Amino acid sequence: MKAIWKTLCAAALAAMTAIPVFAQDKTIKMGTMSWEDLTPITGITKKVLEDKGYKVEVTTFAEWGIAYAALTKGDVQLLASQVDYVAQDYWEKNNRRLEKISPVSHGLFDGIAVPDYVTITSVEELNDNADKFGGKIIGIEPGAGIMRETAHVVDEYGLKLQLVEGSTAAMTAAVKSAVDRQEWIAVTVWQPMWMMPKFNMRFLEDPKGAFPPPQTYYWIAQKGFAEADPFARETIASVYVPIEEISKINVAVADGKTMDQAVADWIAAHGDLIARWENNKAE
Repeated sequence: MKAIWKTLCAAALAAMTAIPVFAQDKTIKMGTMSWEDLTPITGITKKVLEDKGYKVEVTTFAEWGIAYAALTKGDVQLLASQVDYVAQDYWEKNNRRLEKISPVSHGLFDGIAVPDYVTITSVEELNDNADKFGGKIIGIEPGAGIMRETAHVVDEYGLKLQLVEGSTAAMTAAVKSAVDRQEWIAVTVWQPMWMMPKFNMRFLEDPKGAFPPPQTYYWIAQKGFAEADPFARETIASVYVPIEEISKINVAVADGKTMDQAVADWIAAHGDLIARWENNKAE
């Protein structure tokens, strides 16, 4: 009888340990910014977690300060962020209560860009060709971080071109008009942005390093998240979205798709990659 009882207990224990962690009813509260670089990262990671059995609730924020406050308070558990640049101040202020989970993309970059048919390759060549650019670098909204950086670049290189304030919409319209006419134009722009692949644009070289270097996106969480749920941590760490793919998703949005549809279509077209992520060692 005792032997039978031991056998039954062993079988029950084996059955329990065979049940994966994700079979439990688990919810992950994920934060995101309402921006064209972070929304695709969030949507793709959400899909992978859901395929692993998690319920994912997404909260969208418009400001880094509010997003980091929500993360430190526990209103959300995860947030994709650049910790060395765009949100550096918020990370440094709160990082004792937070932890990096994993890098999820790399290549966030601001710079001065031109269409491919423009023959110069460096910021240093702008002055010698100022007339071809109408004496202007077309910018976006005043107060934007990229405008401050570009103003610094103008000073650093002693550029004679005027940095023109405006809006993102006006800048993109100016690029389309110039490309249609094969005219020279220089603009402030960032990677990933749909305009770069859409209009075959490239960044001018910055030999003085006046613009910040390319930055990495990380998933960050409340401290203790990885220890509390190592399966979720490993699942999240399996996801890596190249910056060029984020740009492609945003081109689809610029062409008329909703962000949700563009992300869903990207996931459908990359089933093999998603499967590799989902079959990582977290299994």
